[in-house]
Amino acid sequence: MDLVGKTAFVTGGSGDIGGAIARALAAAGVDVAISYVGHLDNAAATVDAVQAAGRRSLAIQLDQRDSAAIDAAVTQVVAEFGRVDILVNNAAWNIGIPFPDLDALTGEIWDRVLETNLRGPYLLARALSPHLSAYGTGRIVNIASTGGLYPKSSSIAYSVSKAGVIHLTRCLAVALAPNVTVNCIAPGLVEGTRMAQRIPEEVVQQVRRQVVLGRSASMQDIAEQVLTFCRAETITGQVLIIDGGLPGCMR
Repeated sequence: MDLVGKTAFVTGGSGDIGGAIARALAAAGVDVAISYVGHLDNAAATVDAVQAAGRRSLAIQLDQRDSAAIDAAVTQVVAEFGRVDILVNNAAWNIGIPFPDLDALTGEIWDRVLETNLRGPYLLARALSPHLSAYGTGRIVNIASTGGLYPKSSSIAYSVSKAGVIHLTRCLAVALAPNVTVNCIAPGLVEGTRMAQRIPEEVVQQVRRQVVLGRSASMQDIAEQVLTFCRAETITGQVLIIDGGLPGCMR
């Protein structure tokens, strides 16, 4: 599918990965609306980059746990751009809690992670589905994690939420066919992000030694595969692992 003239809504567009995705879409000729929570300067930088590529852009502050706020954001994007062809569910929330520390993983933290990372993407897909379906070429790309494929992540809640995103992808692929394709990217460690910079260097080196390519994914790797899913005509319900080739995750 030719992407020139399409409109995308990228959640978490103030983050490193979301910003890279927004920039890649703009370079492909897509107008891009983004959501952000609390990093206005970063959101503005993403908007500026999209506009510098000659495309229209808009940043909307959005807590995607709030269904009314989601509906309002969708209304605003459609009013601004007239259509929405692509949804990239990238926004997520996490807090590092070791798996054995169940006492630290309170019900409140569990709810916030699951509501942001799983309920939010569903509500966004639900709210946007009439617009994505309107031209028969809608696209949803969900960003999950290899933590959703096996029990190894920064917290049990995050791992479970991303496992849910993976299965949500498959369910929505069935529900929204044939007018919308729904696919998922499951990154491992993504180098160059602010989150990765907080990981001890010895852990990063350990991850590099574990993967067969000897390097982890970059933000550009993720963004390029988002474009691939958006352009593809007959791929839906699929999960693409981007982790440098961890043997236990090869499928």
